Amino acid sequence: MTIRLYDTSARQIRDFAPLQPGCVSIYLCGATVQAAPHIGHVRSYLNFDIMRRWFQYRGYDVTFIRNVTDIDDKIITKAAEQGRPWWSIGYENERAFNDGYNALGCLPPTYEPRATGHITEMVEMMRGLIERGHAYEADGNVYFDVKSFPEYLSLSNQELDNLLQPSGEGETGKRDARDFALWKAAKPGEPSWETPWGRGRPGWHLECSAMAHKYLGSVFDIHGGGLDLIFPHHENEIAQAKAYGDEFARYWVHNAWVTMSGEKMSKSLGNSVLVSEMVKTWRPIVLRYYLGTPHYRSMIEYSEEALREAESAFARIEGFVQRVVEKAGGAVEPAADVPPAFAEAMDDDLGVPQALAVVHTTVRQGNSALAADDKEAAVARLAEVRAMLGVLGLDPLDPHWAGEADRGDDLHGVVDSLVRLVLDQREAARARKDWTTADAIRDQLNQSGLVIEDSPQGPRWSLGPR
Repeated sequence: MTIRLYDTSARQIRDFAPLQPGCVSIYLCGATVQAAPHIGHVRSYLNFDIMRRWFQYRGYDVTFIRNVTDIDDKIITKAAEQGRPWWSIGYENERAFNDGYNALGCLPPTYEPRATGHITEMVEMMRGLIERGHAYEADGNVYFDVKSFPEYLSLSNQELDNLLQPSGEGETGKRDARDFALWKAAKPGEPSWETPWGRGRPGWHLECSAMAHKYLGSVFDIHGGGLDLIFPHHENEIAQAKAYGDEFARYWVHNAWVTMSGEKMSKSLGNSVLVSEMVKTWRPIVLRYYLGTPHYRSMIEYSEEALREAESAFARIEGFVQRVVEKAGGAVEPAADVPPAFAEAMDDDLGVPQALAVVHTTVRQGNSALAADDKEAAVARLAEVRAMLGVLGLDPLDPHWAGEADRGDDLHGVVDSLVRLVLDQREAARARKDWTTADAIRDQLNQSGLVIEDSPQGPRWSLGPR
């Protein structure tokens, strides 16, 4: 058994060999909390949540760090626009991100450090970089000297001569326009902290290098994030950390975007779909299926049609689970092991689409067993399905998703009573062999969005696809 991952730095799929046998350390770039999360943000954490779950299934002890960038140019701008304290903006949106992660069934990180809680570590790293000749102070700013680090741009595979380094307002005194800010001198009315080089605030890139060092040490297994972070963020993280003396990340794993009309979903582009709005229309478990089941390196083009297809696909799985539970007369525990074909797909760079095909094949086998009244085979297939869905965070019988049903319990009870009245009329029509009336009642219910199934225990209804 060997897990293989696509390593951006190597530009190929590599066998995963952990630093410490039986343990995996992961650092994921988390939210910059200037606004509430859209589904592109949550997709990233979902992908790495599935990675974490697979490592855990394979017996690894996982340390998972996801940071919060709670001080940033964008947060300060938002605070000024809204006339609110910068920390109020950050905290409100940090809670919104965590609500979104939780709604979609993501496991909480081992630690979730905030940038503003690690200024001491950042000052220490800057001091070391200046002493080693990799950074310098100018006008109260501290910059990284990119020419001092020969490996610079190896991750993004760019040429230094062609580089255009993004710069922020007030970044004066650079020796080279391509140098990037580790620390930004204080401006009137903005948050700042005291350092040996004057008051100011951290640059975005420095935060992650300092926090990764604190929580995972000088070298760790996997650094993750979206493709858009390869440059400048991850490139600059590598330069800071390695110039400081850290070996840093041994594997770089990047997820693709959620796009809309071919463009990356982005708050700045105004084409984002907020998680808080989506969960009002779509069941969170369906959103997880939609965002988590494409391969993590494949783009997802957002559309309601694609969401409806995901809803229908998951309904087929969920319907099978419910039917077998009814047939078994109680809970069916997940199998101890997933099917070999599922494991093979997941080991191969987290091949979730291929793994999901195994889920659907097993569901079809289970439905065939139900049709043949083979209870033992149907229960065995459900046990396998639950084991596979558990790895993907999609097991409808998991206690996490029980709350999803609970939110609609009152309304469900009312609808159930009304539907039962209609179904009783249908059963009466069938008893007197009035098939025309019975079929008409069923068709009317179907047009209302309900699916009627006849079972040995009597008719059963469920919500159909949109």
